[in-house]
Amino acid sequence: MSDIEDNQQEVEVQEVEEETKADNINDAIKSVIKKSQANDGLVKGLNEVLKALDRKQALICVLASDCEDMKYKKFVTAMAKSSGIPLIEVDSRMDLGEWLGHCHYDKEGNARKVKGTSSVAIRAYGEESEDLAFVLNHIKEKNL
Repeated sequence: MSDIEDNQQEVEVQEVEEETKADNINDAIKSVIKKSQANDGLVKGLNEVLKALDRKQALICVLASDCEDMKYKKFVTAMAKSSGIPLIEVDSRMDLGEWLGHCHYDKEGNARKVKGTSSVAIRAYGEESEDLAFVLNHIKEKNL
């Protein structure tokens, strides 16, 4: 009986850790990306992102501000504006790649060999959460 009680306590602790409230846009975007990826509502890569933007299927587009190719950045920005889709910029390609899971993790849980990703389009949010509300509120405040 004690094994069952210990397992239940561990599960409760894990659930509490997942429901932490985001206090900045990067943490909120990370959570929204992970939930949309779990629900198959995420596209990544230039070709797929531009298709989603052109067809107006995307709800939000996320672009890395340190993108290496300026033409890439201008093209995604122009497509998002012409389609009326909000564009959120994050600081690093490597962070975006890590959020998508394009990396390997070592024994301590640190990300290694992260593959950078320059753009992502969210087609479906998944479930409603506080992080999603934070992101949508950020979009309204900044008029993105």
